[in-house]
Amino acid sequence: MKTIKTEPFCVIGISVRTTNENGQGAIDIGGLWGRFFGEQVLETIPNKVDDTIYSIYTEYERDHTRPYTTIIGCKVVHLNEIPDGMKGIRIEGGTYVQLSARGDMQQGFVGSKWYEIWNSDLNRSYTADYEVYGEKAHNPADAEVDFLIAIK
Repeated sequence: MKTIKTEPFCVIGISVRTTNENGQGAIDIGGLWGRFFGEQVLETIPNKVDDTIYSIYTEYERDHTRPYTTIIGCKVVHLNEIPDGMKGIRIEGGTYVQLSARGDMQQGFVGSKWYEIWNSDLNRSYTADYEVYGEKAHNPADAEVDFLIAIK
């Protein structure tokens, strides 16, 4: 775990409003990932910086126990061209704790890492947290994912 400063950036992708109550977040976000790959959203995002995938958690009603929005998409140069059915968002820069997790995507290591984050004593700001699926995540059987958690 390390603390880093990030610069603002923009993302375009598909989104869902969900909650962690009764496991609903896992169901909704799993469905969002299914749509992302099933509808080949990656190929339709305009003005991408690269093919790194971001899973963003934002628009928190209060904290991780209340409703929030998840967006799965890519970093883009600007938000001037947002396709119908997609959402564009600007992530403000700030102070983040960076964590990593590694494992088999089918074994749920991403969800396990979030459970660890929720039960940590991080002084979270609940502005925008995100996972980064870059080159190290291309092999789903042995993927490494970075987690950036906004802190105060």
